[in-house]
Amino acid sequence: MTTRTPTAPSAAPTPVAAAAKKVVQQTTAAAPVAEAATPAKKAAEPATADKAGKKPAKQAASSKSAKPAKAAKAAKTATKAVQPKEAKEPKPEKAEKPKKPKLVRDSFTIPKEEYAALDALKLRGAKLDHPVKKSELLRAGVKLLASLNDQQLLAALRAVPAIKTGRPKA
Repeated sequence: MTTRTPTAPSAAPTPVAAAAKKVVQQTTAAAPVAEAATPAKKAAEPATADKAGKKPAKQAASSKSAKPAKAAKAAKTATKAVQPKEAKEPKPEKAEKPKKPKLVRDSFTIPKEEYAALDALKLRGAKLDHPVKKSELLRAGVKLLASLNDQQLLAALRAVPAIKTGRPKA
């Protein structure tokens, strides 16, 4: 692969542009030959030798159609070489996805009245067209408590009675 420095286009054709133009002209001139080698016409033609007697007509048509394909490929590469590298658009950078926080599972003991309050809050959220889970309610409560100043937090903590930890007896 060769690298070229971009140059300003000049009025005189460059050797690469001239070669590309020549290849394009050859490709358009050879197009009728490629059309003659279509599958429907191939099936209709007998596999006889061409005028020179060296190759059957089917092979001659396929070899002639291969040359325009190579010429078209050369024309594409020639036109790519003419374009300066600055014309290419840079690829847009992918936005980095925020990392998911690690989740922690925990169990706790809660009085039935406060558990019923969680259910009531879930119903209120559903009525407001915002269905909510118990864990989301608890997380919202933690955020609210975190936003309180020290005096307000102390008052909220005193309003909650202490309970015996552990599983209740059956």
